[in-house]
Parts: sequence; structure tokens; C-alpha cells
Amino acid sequence: MTVTVLVVDDYEPFRRLVCAITERIPEFQVIGQAADGLEAIEKAAELQPDLILLDIGLPKLNGIETARRLHQLAPRLKILFLSQESSYEVVEGALRAGGLGYVFKSSAHNELLPAIEAVVADKRFVSNSLVGCQFGDEVAAAPSPPGRERLRLKNRSA
Repeated sequence: MTVTVLVVDDYEPFRRLVCAITERIPEFQVIGQAADGLEAIEKAAELQPDLILLDIGLPKLNGIETARRLHQLAPRLKILFLSQESSYEVVEGALRAGGLGYVFKSSAHNELLPAIEAVVADKRFVSNSLVGCQFGDEVAAAPSPPGRERLRLKNRSA
């Protein structure tokens, strides 16, 4: 029962941090990293991850366009954006491009694990500072409180 993860960010120290945080949950396995949007698409096609943690400000192909292309290739792929971009328009564009979640990099230490768990469970997650904003037809809600029951992750071979 493992969820495979691809981490995409052009700043290598941040990728290492994200990998370290993600692998705190035993059911999650980082299977690859990419530094730009085109490499992300190539690695996603090759590795077939369950989840992609995706920056927006990427070289060669930005994260929003990368997400659009990834969803054309693999509609069931789950995408969680991790970005320093905080404008409403960018967040809405990321969610419309197929992202189930959006976490500000400055909040990653506290919000990344709950965001990953929500996205894997097909729930929307946005950073706390975005709670109450309306994106499309949805109003961003607060994440589940700490101490909730652990996710039951599907078996990949099922």
C-alpha cells in the first residue's frame, strides 16, 4: 500500500526538503524528482506516480501548463501545487489546471503532510491563508483538524 510521488521544483534544496517531509509517512515513496516542466512530463510518463508535488515557477514549461499536459496524459493523476505565488489568479489557474491542492512554500513545513493526505483522498486542500476564498464554484474550507483517522491507502495493484 504505497503512494508514489514525483517532486518537481527547480530549486534543489527545496526538493530535498519536500522529499524529506513527504517520506515521514511510511506509505509515501518519492520515486523521482524533476527540475523543470518538460522533465516532469517525461518522468511522469516513465515512472507513473500517483501524486505530483509541483511548483509553478518552473523553467522551460511553467507548472500550470505542465499540470494541463499531465492531466491530458493521465487524468487520474493527483497534483498538489507547492509555490511561492500567492495571487488569487495564479492559485485559481493552478486549481483549474487540475490541481487538487495548493500550498505556499512558506507553509510547507506545517501544511504539506495534511495537504498530501487530503489530495490523495481526493479532497481539495489550500493553504490556511486561502481559506474562505472562492475558486470557481468552491469556497476553500479549513483542513481537517489534527488527530483525524489515518488514511487507508489503496493498493496500487488494485
